[in-house]
Formats: sequence, structure tokens, C-alpha cells
Amino acid sequence: MARPIWSGSISFGLVNVPVKLFSATSPKEVRFHMLHDKDGGRIQQKRVCSIDGDEVPWEHIVKGFEVSKGRYVTVTREELEAFAPKGTRSIDIEDFVDLNQIDPIYYDHTYYLVPDRGAARPYALLLEAMKKTGKVGVGQFVLRTKQYLAAVRPMGKALSLSTMLYADEVVEQDELDALPGADAKPREKELQMGEQLVESLATEWDPKKYKDTFREQVLALLERKAEGEEIVAEPAEEEPRGKVVNLMDALAKSLAAARKGEAPASGERRRRPEGERAAARTARAARPARKTTRSRGKRKHG
Repeated sequence: MARPIWSGSISFGLVNVPVKLFSATSPKEVRFHMLHDKDGGRIQQKRVCSIDGDEVPWEHIVKGFEVSKGRYVTVTREELEAFAPKGTRSIDIEDFVDLNQIDPIYYDHTYYLVPDRGAARPYALLLEAMKKTGKVGVGQFVLRTKQYLAAVRPMGKALSLSTMLYADEVVEQDELDALPGADAKPREKELQMGEQLVESLATEWDPKKYKDTFREQVLALLERKAEGEEIVAEPAEEEPRGKVVNLMDALAKSLAAARKGEAPASGERRRRPEGERAAARTARAARPARKTTRSRGKRKHG
């Protein structure tokens, strides 16, 4: 059973809704520890002074901000605590805005909001009102001594809260180089074919359709090695370099293949994303060599 990581209330106008906060995501990244290859011991990290080389205990470590190369301004815990936001245990909704006005780039981490004891009716009221109006509540709250901008929105049967980036945390596109200019504007025929290609590949959003194949292959490799199987990695295949193709020709052939439900011809196949290429490399590495040796002990069967 999931445990709440925060409890407080949502406030909008004079309405107050007691809620509990639960994480809505559970990343499945494969995590590795650093080990000594000689004896398998865990590697420990030490806090060492760059000047005298001595290990420094926590009580002698202070925070420093680099104002110029090699020059730091230090601050004490008491100085920082003077500016720390006060935990009010309240998500104060300041505005309601249309969902489509918020670009996904602003979303950071998502949580579920669940009504606390006795708050089912006002919670249901807020949930249904936001569904009917298509609005999202935007406000601020404090979690673990840090103040967050947040969006409260309906998600199925529950309210969700997404922490958000502030405006100055999003990189302005003016800082990017090599964005297409007016000379790169597509011709009308190219645009029409591009739109047709997009429409031919359009479907309903199904998150279960997409798999982290790299993680699955790595876990399979680890399981086989844990059971005593010796894996001999094959040399990685050389990735073909992309070649410049005629845009109209590529669009026409892509459209034809999409209408037939076929993949592009092998000589004109698209360059796979790095995630797919990494998964393919891992799959090759996970393949046993023609002759494999197993540990003397019997192989376990789960």
C-alpha cells in the first residue's frame, strides 16, 4: 500500500479541501553500484579537501557559491533558513487557466492528490468543476522546505498535482543556434505530403504500446549472468551514416509504405533513435556465443 509523502489542503477562494499527496510515477531505471573489479567490494566515496588532501567530516563542511573562477562566497545554515519558505501545508490555487495554455515543457514531477478523511464531497466538487470547465488550477506550495509552482488538474477519477518549472528555468529559443530560417520554408506540395504522412501514421494514444526495450534486455542479461551463464559479447555493428535524400522522393515513398502498412525498404530505412540502437546492441550482447560455458552448479529455475 502506497504511503502519502505530504498532507495538507487545496484552497481556492474560501473553499478548503484536505488532501494527501502520493507519487504518481515509479521510474524503472536499472541502477548499478560501483565495485572493485579485483574483489567485488563496494566503492566508497570520501569527502576530501582539494588543498591538503585530508578527509573532511560533515561538521567542517560549509556551502559555497562560486562567484568567479576559484572564488567562493560561503553561507551558513542559519542564513539560508532565514529565507526558507514557511511550510503552510496548503496548496494555494491563485489562478485557473486552460489546460492547452500550459506547454508540457513546464511540467516536472507528477503526484496524485487523494481526499483526506471527511473531504470526499469538496474534493469531488473541485474534480468535477475542473472537468466541466477544462481548467487547471495553478498555485504554489511547500514540499520538504522547497517552494514549488504547481498545476492541479483532473486525471481520471483523481486530481493530480504536477510540480512545474518557473519561467526563468526554461531555456529561451533565442539562445539556440541553427534553427530553420525563412529559406527553409517547405514548398506547398512538400507540406501537403508531410501532413498526409502525419495523418497516415496517426493513432490513439496508448502508453502501454511503448516499451523500454533497453531496460528489458539489460535485466534479461543480468538474470542470465546471475544464473551462471557466460555471455560473450559480439562486436557492435557499425552504424550506417545517414545520407542526404531527395525530400519529395522520401515523402512519396514513406506515404506509399504507410498506406500499405509496410516498413520502408531496407536500403531506405529510417535511422533508428538512439534508444532503439542501444537496445539492439544490448540484445546482441545478451545472445550467447555459439559455445557457452555454464557454472558447475545446477541452473536454478524460478
